[in-house]
Amino acid sequence: MTADRAVVIGGGLAGVSAALQLADAGMRVTLLEGRPRLGGLAFSFKRGDLDVDNGQHVYLRCCTGYRWFLDRIDGADLAPLQDRLDVPVLDVAHPGGPRLGRLRRSALPVPLHLAGSLARYPHLSLAERASVGRAALALRRLDPADPALDGLDFATWLARYGQTPRTIEALWDLVGIATLNATAEQSSLGLAAMVFKTGLLSENGAADIGWARVPLGDLHDTLARKALDAAGVHTELRTRVTGLTRTPEGGWSVAAEDRTIDADTVVLAVPQREAHGLLPAGALEDPDKLLDIGTAPILNVHVVYDRKVLKQPFFAALGSPVQWVFDRTDSSGLADGGQYLALSQSVAHDDIDEPVSVLRAKYLPELERLLPAARGAKVRDFFVTRERTATFAPTPGVGRLRPPARTGAPGLYLAGAWTATGWPATMESAVRSGLNAAHAALAALGRPREHPLQEAA
Repeated sequence: MTADRAVVIGGGLAGVSAALQLADAGMRVTLLEGRPRLGGLAFSFKRGDLDVDNGQHVYLRCCTGYRWFLDRIDGADLAPLQDRLDVPVLDVAHPGGPRLGRLRRSALPVPLHLAGSLARYPHLSLAERASVGRAALALRRLDPADPALDGLDFATWLARYGQTPRTIEALWDLVGIATLNATAEQSSLGLAAMVFKTGLLSENGAADIGWARVPLGDLHDTLARKALDAAGVHTELRTRVTGLTRTPEGGWSVAAEDRTIDADTVVLAVPQREAHGLLPAGALEDPDKLLDIGTAPILNVHVVYDRKVLKQPFFAALGSPVQWVFDRTDSSGLADGGQYLALSQSVAHDDIDEPVSVLRAKYLPELERLLPAARGAKVRDFFVTRERTATFAPTPGVGRLRPPARTGAPGLYLAGAWTATGWPATMESAVRSGLNAAHAALAALGRPREHPLQEAA
């Protein structure tokens, strides 16, 4: 009998990517997801007439895995990239009053593509700007895959290269908090080096930003489900897996709430704690390492005004608890002259459990500081979405805790942004993990395929 039955447990980006790759290789794939939708933590929902994303998600041009995913589900046109990196950065704490700067790239080769923008960046002194260049050159010499970097924190390394607290706040953390969900002092040097080398110091356009111009559910649920159906994947929602056992024939029996499913290959694409609870004995040498992978929260604050208060599609803030603000008016379906802004607040430990009334009292005045047009606007709606375990925490030492796709149990593979992809907890890491799991499974079955991301193979 041909070993071509695969079960993928988990319908986030990791699980969908694995299922598509396995099905494209000719396997009979069943995808099981406990929620009533696909997409994992990158989803949308209805609030009255509004289409609301649970959180603002972006990707970069260097995110080749997520770009493959968008192409595979025919969604690339719905989540376009900037023509050229351009990030407005507004500092409202400057002694001379609010000051706007921009981080832009030019058409020059790396690293000169950012030199002009950095030379004009008003949020750093001349000496601080010069020190950034020296640190960037040192960063280019690091190998993010070097295990020695995993045990060091990024802030200590930055200090060695003359980076002041202000430089870290106005530049390194501005990018790092959004991509790592951690400050420099909380971040593994290995992961930070990977982010900055790949995004800012690899290719001219690597850091160009893309984001969905439609609700995330249109991509990660609707289009993903369409692609899965077309590939022949049998998808079951609202189906919670309760156990995994080996069969006498050497395959797998996947226990759901009301039945069991036999499989030759299983991809476990769920969060690390859930994976720990399902792993059979012997699958990992030290499965409790999964429980040592910490998590970090992200809070999203949603505000609907009765008029337009922001002209830019997004901006980053300094001198304020506000981090990044995005205009979500068009994607939400708001069409009566108002404006819908989403504030993405990473490293949100202090705010994640605060009542909505407290968050409203904190963030509405801050938006008025940042956006003068908001001072006379009426707030039609204010609400928050909370992801208390949004990402794994990229703390020093986390690299030794992240397992590879292949386990010690034949036919069982792991996927998820928390696995050993080399990337922090991003949509990119999730997709890469699914591809890695699928290709490890196919290789073990003697059915190797060309990896769509050759550098990840």
